[in-house]
Amino acid sequence: MIRHALHDGWQLTAIAGPVPENISGRTVPAHVPGSAHLDLLNAGLINDPYQNRVEEELVWAHRTDWRYATTVDAPAAADDERVDLVFDGLDTVATVELAGRTLGSTANMFRSYRYDVRELLDGTPAELVVTFRSALAYAEEAERRLGPRPHVYPHPFNAVRKMACSFGWDWGPDLQTAGIWKPVTLERWRVARLASVRPLASVTEDGAGRLTVHADIERSGLGAAGELTVTATVAGHTATATVPADATSATLTVDVPDAELWWPVGYGDQPLYDVTVELAAGADPLDTFERRVGFRTITVDTTPDEHGTPFTFVVNGQPIFAKGANWIPDDHFLTRITRERLARRIDQTVEANMNMLRIWGGGIYETDDFYDLCDERGVLVWQDFLLACSTYAEEPELWAEFEAEARENVARLTPHPSLALWNGGNENLWGYMDWGWQRDLNGATWGYGYYTDLFPRVIAELDPERPYSAGSPNSPGYHPTELHPNDQDHGTRHEWEVWNRVDYTTYRDHTPRFCSEFGFQGPPTWATLTEAITERPLTATSPAFLLHQKADDGNGKLDRGMAPHLPDTHTFEDWHWATQLNQARAVVFGIEHFRSYWPRTTGSLVWQLNDCWPVTSWAAIDGDERPKPLYYGLKHVYAPRLLTFQPRNGRTALVAVNDTGTEWAGELRLERVTFDGEVRETATISLGVAARSAAELDVADSLLKAAEARREVLVATVGETRSFHYFEEDRDLAYDPAALTARVTRVADGYRVEVTASSFARDVALLADRAAPDAVVDDALVTLLAGESHTFQVRTAAEIDPAELTAPLVLRSVNSLHAAARS
Repeated sequence: MIRHALHDGWQLTAIAGPVPENISGRTVPAHVPGSAHLDLLNAGLINDPYQNRVEEELVWAHRTDWRYATTVDAPAAADDERVDLVFDGLDTVATVELAGRTLGSTANMFRSYRYDVRELLDGTPAELVVTFRSALAYAEEAERRLGPRPHVYPHPFNAVRKMACSFGWDWGPDLQTAGIWKPVTLERWRVARLASVRPLASVTEDGAGRLTVHADIERSGLGAAGELTVTATVAGHTATATVPADATSATLTVDVPDAELWWPVGYGDQPLYDVTVELAAGADPLDTFERRVGFRTITVDTTPDEHGTPFTFVVNGQPIFAKGANWIPDDHFLTRITRERLARRIDQTVEANMNMLRIWGGGIYETDDFYDLCDERGVLVWQDFLLACSTYAEEPELWAEFEAEARENVARLTPHPSLALWNGGNENLWGYMDWGWQRDLNGATWGYGYYTDLFPRVIAELDPERPYSAGSPNSPGYHPTELHPNDQDHGTRHEWEVWNRVDYTTYRDHTPRFCSEFGFQGPPTWATLTEAITERPLTATSPAFLLHQKADDGNGKLDRGMAPHLPDTHTFEDWHWATQLNQARAVVFGIEHFRSYWPRTTGSLVWQLNDCWPVTSWAAIDGDERPKPLYYGLKHVYAPRLLTFQPRNGRTALVAVNDTGTEWAGELRLERVTFDGEVRETATISLGVAARSAAELDVADSLLKAAEARREVLVATVGETRSFHYFEEDRDLAYDPAALTARVTRVADGYRVEVTASSFARDVALLADRAAPDAVVDDALVTLLAGESHTFQVRTAAEIDPAELTAPLVLRSVNSLHAAARS
């Protein structure tokens, strides 16, 4: 097998649609892989789509057709040689032509296409043309042809197999991409090739590793078919199978008796083993496949219990509390996402004590780099099939596309030990019940056949070791009309009353078995916001700011969400900090509740880890890769050991959660203290919490009754783990606005900032990006008792005046909001 990348010499032309005059008739160099927007941006013909209100200027591209063209200069095929033109991904509705002949048409972004072109190559240059139709126009035609199906946003994204959020979402731009978004290759081969290889790693009852390799083979059809051999090697162990002349598949089993188990981060190591599969005809090698695998078992326990139906991930026999977040594409323009960028996101995931990411159904099947990195770091991956917030026609033309993409992507991802679950889609079962879809459908198909027939059938055939769920949220084993898919006692739940309608304290009104979506909004970091929006003065009602706030009544919900908890704000800078802080508070509040109910509740996946552009959203890391305060809140609340005050049976209890493999033992000290440091009441408890468990501890009534509710706090401490119980909301507490002093020291990679509190200071943070755009702080949302200090490490290449790092808009806390409220 000889592969040649065809990534050079491409040219892009807009050929139809409402094209602006400065672009009409122009041909510009095209990057492949890439997209039309990026090529126009590189050519200086459009402004940055993420800046200000440029998104509105680019609506014309929704209905534009594009022509990509290059020249293929390749030798003619030998008599016994196949030559294939392979597109790993086309976005989305395309026609492919070579040397003036149409090879085929595509309408699915999520699958590859292969064309036999040996007859078209004669040794002279041949023009290769890929013409892209407007995906929106195609989707509208498909909707008319198949019949309308309900969907949550204006465009009929559910009628075409394209990234749903490409058409806009409540956190994403409506920038409908088009282009050759994955590699293009010319493959030359003889006799036969490996069409698909699925190495399925498993663990035998006696704990040994076993690799079962399924190889599908395509024969060239040139000359007589002969006997072939397939050899699989892993960890020094080898198996070989003979493929008769009339066969096109082989299955091999390789036992690996000394294989070490792969574990999620926090539970053990992540050993990975190289797998090589070779296809040969006699002594002649024909094709090779290489991947890595990890040996582990994984199930989802949905055995009914006294509470309902659990949803517990079990890895190597060990029940896991899933601490994690939902994942969306890390850039709306997908070809800008590099392995290095993904590595930064996965590293941040691990640094925030998370062990799972859910790839949401409105995005993409991620690149191999993503799953490789999760394999290496021990991050479990929940993988949605790509259906989100909509009904989907089950007529043959769409059914065939769903099946083709499912088969290809399931087969591609089987080697990855991090892949923990296949999920039918996002909120479609819920929408069927609650969003008026049954009325609008009037008996039409809506996707249920995909969730209960097609997808589980493909999984059972191609990836039988992996668990499958029909959707999220979902009550396992029940039709939506039998038991509501968002029932708190069964399976997975999405909690969106918080944020949309009620205060975040009502998280405690529900105890889900597994909360796979919940969250709260906050704006991006200051540097990201002010780099993207240049309007001055910048306010929450600036037109550009509102364009970067996609949620329905988003700012109103931000204000209503803060009102019961934080002091009123009077400047945009204070509003920005307060809304970021309230986002972190809301999410942490929910996670503490969920974790305190382990093992009844077995997972919390916050919406969302990341952003795809600079926007006010639910993300913990903004579109320019900067951590928001929420990120540090997640780091704290997902720590292996957690103390949290929680209501139990009409009173306040202290819950100790131990998510480590050893007992948590020590002396727990409870102190009710004043903000200025006077100890009013103390108690000690001998703590002993078994590994991977939680324990409820009684708190004496005297500790829970403050003499001065506005000036006291109850503190629980075991070693370095601490929790606080407050007697009033922050807006009503008597914080000292001038509680903090700081000292700055220059160090090799930035600055060390030692902050000291003269009075109780809650949620101290350094918004370091305000001092230098590249500045990143190691921690935030640190709470200090009177007399305590904390040292923040700020990494930056910039020279910063030390006074800037301690300025009022950089050194922040809840106390600083009280200072603003009094001014």
